[in-house]
Amino acid sequence: MESVYSVAQVNNYIKNMFEQDFVLKNIYIKGEVSNCKYHTSGHIYFSLKDKSGVIQAVMFAGNRRGLQFQMEEGQTVVVFGSVSVYERDGKYQIYARRIELEGTGLLYQRFEQLKQELADMGLFDPMYKKSIPSYAMKIGVCTAKTGAAIQDIITVSKRRNPYVQLVLYPCLVQGEGAAKDIVNGIRCLDEMNLDVIIVGRGGGSIEDLWAFNEEIVAKAIFNCNTPIISAVGHETDVTIADFVADQRAATPSAAAELANFEYDKFTANCEAAKGILYRQLKNKIELSREKCVSLENQLGRYSPQHQLLTKKQYLADLQTKMQEEIRVKLDTMRMDLPLKETKLKESYQEIYRDRKQRLALMAEKLKGMSPLEKISKGFAYVESRDGKPVLSVKQIAPESELNMIMRDGKIRAKVLQTEGENYGREE
Repeated sequence: MESVYSVAQVNNYIKNMFEQDFVLKNIYIKGEVSNCKYHTSGHIYFSLKDKSGVIQAVMFAGNRRGLQFQMEEGQTVVVFGSVSVYERDGKYQIYARRIELEGTGLLYQRFEQLKQELADMGLFDPMYKKSIPSYAMKIGVCTAKTGAAIQDIITVSKRRNPYVQLVLYPCLVQGEGAAKDIVNGIRCLDEMNLDVIIVGRGGGSIEDLWAFNEEIVAKAIFNCNTPIISAVGHETDVTIADFVADQRAATPSAAAELANFEYDKFTANCEAAKGILYRQLKNKIELSREKCVSLENQLGRYSPQHQLLTKKQYLADLQTKMQEEIRVKLDTMRMDLPLKETKLKESYQEIYRDRKQRLALMAEKLKGMSPLEKISKGFAYVESRDGKPVLSVKQIAPESELNMIMRDGKIRAKVLQTEGENYGREE
């Protein structure tokens, strides 16, 4: 027997088929509203019909935040959502995530397509986002010159910082030529060396805000060198400009809050920082002064003048000590002087006697060796005419003149003949 399925199984199978279909997961359906009921739970139940058919629809309460009008019978709307099967009743229906009156649905489709294209190009990448300066003093505003947006920005800016400079580039913010005018405003303000630029307008329908969904506006924001805050519409309004801008603000007033710092709070913080800095500086000066005093004392101890005085005192002490020691030494020597004088005299007399005795002995010895002593015994001292001693007969030639020194005088003689050293010896 072939397989038999339950009703629930079949409905579940069909639901899975619907959910796996790419087209049915994100689809726009245009039709006329009928049988519209607002349930107490917050859900909206209705039907969409045209000349050829009907499809049931439901919008759950969680998705109603983006619904900006009251749905009524006979309205032509564009519903964006997914088609799936309600298993209990076995019928398919569209689960609406967004509903717009006829004409706006196509705009949303264009919005999603452009959003995806620009995201693929990297225009939304956080790496390109510039930081909003914390203390902006020159703020550019690109918006209409009349209307609540500029008034809100002026009011908030002056409240937060009375000294801020606002530069307005008045431009169209809706209708034909608005996108080009916004681009020109961004480029003009970017050349004025401002701190930040606010681009935006007040709330409105998607058609009213469409200029901020144009590709040329998105690229102008991306290429701007000055940080840009996007402030388009109310908190629930979202545009392409919000994704490209460096910072998104829910409203123009919120943009002014982000762009301006609170001057009073800033000055209070400066005063507090000034007090902290003053106390820290004062403490630092006190510590430095104490350190200087300590270093000055150390410098006094180690200065050449102090060292010189110390050395002088030490030298004076040494001098006093040396004088005392000399005095004691002199007193001791003075006391020992008579005894040493006596010993010195005795030693001197003993040495004198010894030397005298030795001198006498040496004199006797010298006397025995003296030529004069020999001469006194009959010997004579012979020298040549020029005074040189004659020690050998070989020095004398016959007829030479000699001097002979005797004990009592000198004889000048002439040599008649010399004889050798064998003279007087026996053969």
